[in-house]
Amino acid sequence: MSKKRKISISEEELVLALRQREKIAVEALYDMYSASLLGVIVRIVNDEAIAEDILQDTFVKIWNSFSSYSTEKGRLFTWMVNIARNLAIDKIRSKDFKNQTKNQELENNVTFIDEQRNTVYKPELLGVKDLVEQLKPEQKSILDLVYFKGYTHVEAADELGVPLGTIKTRLRMAITQLRKYFN
Repeated sequence: MSKKRKISISEEELVLALRQREKIAVEALYDMYSASLLGVIVRIVNDEAIAEDILQDTFVKIWNSFSSYSTEKGRLFTWMVNIARNLAIDKIRSKDFKNQTKNQELENNVTFIDEQRNTVYKPELLGVKDLVEQLKPEQKSILDLVYFKGYTHVEAADELGVPLGTIKTRLRMAITQLRKYFN
């Protein structure tokens, strides 16, 4: 059995193929971006099976709503990440997801805890965690809620019991501090 070669084309070619609704566009889209999008989704929902379902929904939404994408507003990948992120956040806010997480069997919880203890070597993340750890505790907690758990600013303010303006200020200061490390 021969191994299928992954498709990789330029972003401009991909956008054109998607606009023309060509089959190769869907294959290239999946080959080029599925791993990255799945990573974003898994980070939000913390469940591989649910994340894979959301990834499928993401590609369907990308295909069906591609006419709303504009190259002038940003890169294709950024647009797709926003779709994936929004679908993942919608899922964790849904009533069935909240009920499902409350009703897990003991066996599932033991497996979940075991999976959380596994560490994976990801060279692309080296040093980022250390940089975030250098932030003030109140900045770290807001970053975690807003960017990794999908909270809105209002929800983060409610969760932490601080005014909305304080949340926005601390978040802006944290991002400014992180930018200093990368520039």
